[in-house]
Amino acid sequence: MVSRRSLFLGMAGVAAVAGAGGWAASRVGVQPEPPAPPGQDEAGRLLWRNWSGIQTAYPAQRAAPGSEGELAALVRTAPGPLRAVGSGHSFMPLVPTPGTLVTLDRMTGLISHDKATSTAVAWGGTRLADLGAALAGIGQEMPNLPDINKQSLAGATATGTHGTGATLPALHGNITALRLVTGRGDILDCDVARNAELFQAARLGLGAFGIVTQVTLQNSPLKRVERNVWLQPLEQTLADWPRLHQAHRNIEFYYLPFTDMTAVITHDETDEPATVRPPAQDNEALLDLKKLRDWLGWSPALRRRVARQVMSGLEPERVVDESWRLLSNERPVRFNEMEFHLPLEAQVGALQEVIAAIEGQRNDVFFPIEARIVAPDDAWLSPFQGRMTGSIAVHAYYKDQYDFLYQLVEPIMRRHGGRPHWGKLNSLKRADFAALYPRFNDAAELRRQMDPEGRFLNDYLRGVFADA
Repeated sequence: MVSRRSLFLGMAGVAAVAGAGGWAASRVGVQPEPPAPPGQDEAGRLLWRNWSGIQTAYPAQRAAPGSEGELAALVRTAPGPLRAVGSGHSFMPLVPTPGTLVTLDRMTGLISHDKATSTAVAWGGTRLADLGAALAGIGQEMPNLPDINKQSLAGATATGTHGTGATLPALHGNITALRLVTGRGDILDCDVARNAELFQAARLGLGAFGIVTQVTLQNSPLKRVERNVWLQPLEQTLADWPRLHQAHRNIEFYYLPFTDMTAVITHDETDEPATVRPPAQDNEALLDLKKLRDWLGWSPALRRRVARQVMSGLEPERVVDESWRLLSNERPVRFNEMEFHLPLEAQVGALQEVIAAIEGQRNDVFFPIEARIVAPDDAWLSPFQGRMTGSIAVHAYYKDQYDFLYQLVEPIMRRHGGRPHWGKLNSLKRADFAALYPRFNDAAELRRQMDPEGRFLNDYLRGVFADA
């Protein structure tokens, strides 16, 4: 990872020399795959599993409707709870159901667009990667994109998926209208004038207010951006963070555990011609970072010195291309993740506490810690509602234990007023959400009105909304 491309390519050889010996050799390559659940249960129902492998279910029925009419009929008759699934990239139990698992994979692509206003209507099952290419074909782009673009449009917006940039809201912040199928099987159009309260709740609705079938997006004209990646000390990045996030359209940084270094990544609009992008090497780089942990995890000081030695010779990266090609990245190495969204003024202090806690107690952590900034919006369940937000995301390799996220990281985030990403690990309950979101009780009541029988509520969401 590091330069998002090639920071640790030379590190394996240096670490091998520095950490040679029986302990280092015994650590390399010893981790087995996590135990896999049975492929089917006693009733013969097939396993569903999320991307990282920690959420599972054996739904009684699976459905892939090809139209809104088919979906509406399904909602009225299929065994509940009905849960819509996109790419399964959420780490929380939003999808698992013993009832009906619904995919919108047959409802994808662009429906219409307006060149004059740079708006476009897309089916909810469209993957973000496919949507980027389709919008580029009509001269449009989404103003911002997340780091990973494998999610479906409806799934990404339902959980508050976001990119980074002080003037750029999360994906749902650019929804101007949507269409959904309610728990009664009705098809409703929602925007600021039609079903306005439902619009404010359902554009980030966890799939609890209905299944979103169509989304209208306020996009921007297609443009190129210049992407720059460079390394600098953590202390310098934190001191310069207020200036950095005001100076760049997109800005984020990764702290590299046990190195005192950060990788800063910016994207800014440009008229310069596109350049050749280096081959993606994220998988190899991250595994090299893991090797450094395996070989030198017993000595944080030596681990830090070796990492700094390799980083000192690495050059900055610069590339120019259309933004939809550069903002998202391939992430083949699986992980589990906790992300909290804090008041911007609390971000730096909270991050310093997180780093101190991890480096003081968990030498096994090697995944970079991500810091981003998100503009406010007014969706009822948006973690960014009403405030400029600084986000902190902490990752754990999918083969590693991730209990430290709850034990060390979450208490710090909560103490600083953080709201969790809806799709990422957290232990918050109904009372916590009611305290964090001014319109939470209104959203819960509206949800009951739209879905009085709880057709869309699995066990987790019943706890969130306190439905019996």
